[in-house]
Amino acid sequence: MLQIIGRTSNARIAREVGVSEGTVRRRLRHLIQDEIIRVVAIPDPEKMGLSTVALVGIQTDPDKIDEVATSLAKLPETQYVSLNTGSFDIFTWVALPNSEELGKFLRGKIGQTPGIRRSETFVNLAIRKKGYGIIM
Repeated sequence: MLQIIGRTSNARIAREVGVSEGTVRRRLRHLIQDEIIRVVAIPDPEKMGLSTVALVGIQTDPDKIDEVATSLAKLPETQYVSLNTGSFDIFTWVALPNSEELGKFLRGKIGQTPGIRRSETFVNLAIRKKGYGIIM
C-alpha cells in the first residue's frame, strides 16, 4: 500500500490488512529503523519542467568504474546511477528541460568525464510505469 501511496495512514493500512493500528505503527517503525524500507517523495520530472528523460549506458576504463559512477552521482541531472554487468558498466537515468539541454549535458558533462570510453543514450518516448505499482 505504501508503494502506491506513501502517505497512506496507519489506520487505513490496519483496516485493509486486518490488524490493529498499533501493530501497523510498530511494524512500520521497525521496517524504517532496520532500513528495509524508506518512505520518500518522488518528484515527477515532467511537472518540474524536465520533459526530456533518457537512460545513458556508459562504458568506462576498467579501473575507473567507481570513480566515474561517483562523479555521475554528484550531477544534479542524474536521477539514478547503477554499476552493471553486460555491455555497459554504468547506467544513469537523467532528466533535463529539453533535447537541446540533453545534448549539452552529453557533450559537456558525460563527454568530458575522465574514464568514460563510450556512451549510448536512450531517450524515453513514453512512460507506462513509474515507481512501484503505478501504471500510467
